Order: sequence, then C-alpha cells, then structure tokens
Amino acid sequence: MTATACSPTSLCSFAGAAQVLPRLRTLAAKAPQSLVIEGGAESDRRTAALAWAATLNCTGAPAARPCCTCAACVQIPQGVFMDLKVFGLEEKITTDEVRDALPEWGQPPRGKGLRVSIFHGAHEFHPAVANLLLKTLEEPRPGNVFVLLAPQRERLLQTLVSRSFVLTLPWPEPQPPEPDVAEWLAALLHFWDTGQGWFERTGTKGAADRSLSLRLLSACQRELTLAVAGNTQASPVAKRLARLGPAGLRRFDLVLASAQEALNQPTVMPALVLDWIATTMIAKR
Repeated sequence: MTATACSPTSLCSFAGAAQVLPRLRTLAAKAPQSLVIEGGAESDRRTAALAWAATLNCTGAPAARPCCTCAACVQIPQGVFMDLKVFGLEEKITTDEVRDALPEWGQPPRGKGLRVSIFHGAHEFHPAVANLLLKTLEEPRPGNVFVLLAPQRERLLQTLVSRSFVLTLPWPEPQPPEPDVAEWLAALLHFWDTGQGWFERTGTKGAADRSLSLRLLSACQRELTLAVAGNTQASPVAKRLARLGPAGLRRFDLVLASAQEALNQPTVMPALVLDWIATTMIAKR
C-alpha cells in the first residue's frame, strides 16, 4: 500500500493546482474527516490527494503549504511517510484490508499532523467495502482523515458522499471517439430509443472483436463523464445518458465496470458483453 513515487515539486504542479491548493489550505484549518476528490485525470486526482496529505502534515508556513521541502513534503509523494496509508493503487480494495486498518485508525497519528488514508478507485468499491468504510466514517476517528478518489461523485455510494466534503478538479478535455467507435455509439443510441438494429450488428461474425469492444467501453466512459459534468451540447450520446438521471448514470457506470471485467476474461465472447450492455440499459432506463 504505497503511493506512486513522484517528485515533491509535482505536488504544486498538477492540473488546476493554482486553484486547488488555496482551497486545500483553507480546508486544512478545519480538516473534514472525509474528502472526495473528483474531476481531472486519474493522475491529477492522485497528486491532489498527496498534496492534501502534505498540506495537513507540512511544517512550512501555513500560507505556503505544501512547501515541497520539509520532511513530510518529501516523504509523502514517495509513499514512505509514517502517517500515510494508500489503498487500491494497484489492486481493488478488499474488506480484509479495511478491517486490518481499523486498529490503526483507532490510534492517534504517529507524527504531529494527521494520518491520511487515500482510497483510489473509490467508484469501484465492492458494496461490502463501501459499507465497512461508511461504518468507519460514522464513528469519530480523531487524528485521521480519509480521501476518496473517483471521476465523479455520482459514481460513489451516495451515503459516502453525504459524509464527505467534495473537491472538484478541472475536468479534462475529452477526446472524440474514432469513426468506427462513433458508429457503434450511434447504433447503441438508436437501439435504446427504438429497440432496433443492434442485434443485426453484433450478430455479424467478427464485427465486435475484443479490441473494438474495449474501445467502445472507453468511449462510453467518456460519454458518461460528459453527461455527469453536464457537458452534453456537442454529444447526442451524452445528452441521451443525461436523461437517465443520477441513479441511472450510476447504474450505467456499474454496467460498464462489469463489462470491463467480463472482457478481461479471454473465454467471454465480446458480442455477448455488448448485447448485455445494450439490453440492460434499455430495460431499466
């Protein structure tokens, strides 16, 4: 459970740092027990979380934290700070990991600052993990703060969000899908609205291979990001997704996550996964 090694100076140079760091300094005056960091790219959320940990433990002047030169600011981005815990950086978080951390969370931090626990991929929490963490947040943990990283707050369990302060990083500029993927997205949209044309497409031998299916999932995630951010003017797919509402968007995110896991299995037929995505969403829109 270590952080990705990076330069201490990167704590002050991630996308949106000029706007985000002053907010972190303000929050540090009365740190919330739980902070959700959304928006930005995954690397930006990761660096912002480390900057938050550094801000809470930096020994420099309050108005200039993180200073990027004190012991805490140097150790935190290297993942060797004694009061930093990082979960889910390489593998999904398990209930055992969270349970194993409970005794430590019950103790005061070892240093003079705060113990910071960062949870990567919080939108991919197994329900058991989310509920265990929720129970943890419901019990005061003096000296401990928790950071949940997710592309959008809507993709988290709502009860976790309600117990957290939300910090939004600048949204990245999404790239348009490739022409063949755009064609499949249009077909998916047409199927949702009419119930026609989809199975003829996926039933064509070799039409939906694993590579295209994975690219289509990536494009769907892009459209989901646009829909959640309200940036739907240039995308009919995102505009269509926005009509699902918060609950529907979270359901679509869960569907895409399950589809991703299925496509990682070499024995699963990609066309069947795409059919499942299409029919699951049309049945529950």
